[in-house]
Amino acid sequence: MAELSERLRHLPSVDQLLRDADPLVEQHGRLRTKEAIRTALDAARTALQNGSEAPDAASIVAIAHGLLEREALPSLRPVFNLTGTVLHTNLGRALLAEAAIEAATVAMRQAVSLEFDVAAGQRGERDDHVRELLLELTGAEDATLVNNNAAAVLLVLNSLADGRQAIVSRGELIEIGGSFRMPDIMARAGVELVEVGTTNRTHAKDYAAAIGERTGLILKVHTSNYRIEGFTAEMPASDLARLARERGVPLVNDLGSGTLVDLSAYGLAKEPTVREAVAEGADVITFSGDKLLGGPQAGFIIGRRDLIAAINRNPMKRALRVDKIRLAALEATLRLYRDPDRLAARLPTLRALARPLADIEAQAQRLQPLVATTVAGIATVEVVACRSQVGSGALPTSTIASAGLALRPTQGDGRAVERLATAFRALKVPVIGHVEHNALLFDLRCLDDEAGFQDALAAGSYDLA
Repeated sequence: MAELSERLRHLPSVDQLLRDADPLVEQHGRLRTKEAIRTALDAARTALQNGSEAPDAASIVAIAHGLLEREALPSLRPVFNLTGTVLHTNLGRALLAEAAIEAATVAMRQAVSLEFDVAAGQRGERDDHVRELLLELTGAEDATLVNNNAAAVLLVLNSLADGRQAIVSRGELIEIGGSFRMPDIMARAGVELVEVGTTNRTHAKDYAAAIGERTGLILKVHTSNYRIEGFTAEMPASDLARLARERGVPLVNDLGSGTLVDLSAYGLAKEPTVREAVAEGADVITFSGDKLLGGPQAGFIIGRRDLIAAINRNPMKRALRVDKIRLAALEATLRLYRDPDRLAARLPTLRALARPLADIEAQAQRLQPLVATTVAGIATVEVVACRSQVGSGALPTSTIASAGLALRPTQGDGRAVERLATAFRALKVPVIGHVEHNALLFDLRCLDDEAGFQDALAAGSYDLA
């Protein structure tokens, strides 16, 4: 016991260690460095009490350094999305185009004309920065925007039908994840839900019979995250718009993801475009900015001028508005759509979705030896065919041919593949794949930064014990 006390007394003091840790103080601050050194000293005392050798001062400072480095890692971190889901909600959905990133950076660094009309020298409207672009690209009379599409739907319902009824087909009462269920949103908006038709079949007569004096609007919802197949029927948007006009009630068409281009031109499944929805006669249309459109999070509201004006007068609009950074990125993203010939090359979302299979297969062949070397003795690595999906509720029944790497553990119990996935997530830049058929699958469709991926593997360690 006396010997242990003597060894404990010979541990360096916090002040001594701080004098050896000037670079850490410079990088992390004196307070955080001091706390890390105290934690490292506590660990050294515990090690001595357990019979281990006493670490020297340099070792204790190194432990503190490691603690500070881990603490300094941001919570919102870059990752490699090798899940096979291009617009992965949990991984941030759309990657922004370089033009959008540059515009957002300018808005962060400088004063900008957010709500200032430079020509007139007076107050302006922030929505005006994207309004004309939206009208040009969609053919709508007017446009406004809020911070996401759920907010857009909420605002439209509350503005046009507060205290009144909204008619919706039972087959369109969607849930898109989290707490967003259409009936709940309608209740929060102060709207009474009127369900018509059945889950699989809704006819014109169902809508017509439900319209009455308390009808505020008819809501059509694009079932973007599921499909009902088989014995089905739904009223086309153009016919529903005609009925709405005849009965004097507005038709609101929630497109959900929404796209400004015909995706079939890029070899993808057809999705209704916003311009098509306008041409079909909907009075108000809502859609997202950070999904198929490929921009930052936003909810667009376009349509009849008088209805957009009513929506903009709602006091909730201010609570849901977008900030200068997103506005700058949105404007730059929308401008890319003016040049459709180069859109796929400039917009990361479309580039990933339209990426040729041959390119992905060649990348898989290049990376297979490196990954195999990295996990030698732990797992085998094989180039495999796989299927990517769009994600975020878009094209739910369509997948895209892709290629990737399947890592199959060579030892361990049934949880070995989960430990392998955990090891890759523990890298400084985590690599996120998905487990399928007792293998860790890396779908390479979204791997733009091949050199960065190689560096991440080279810096990694794989202790699966």
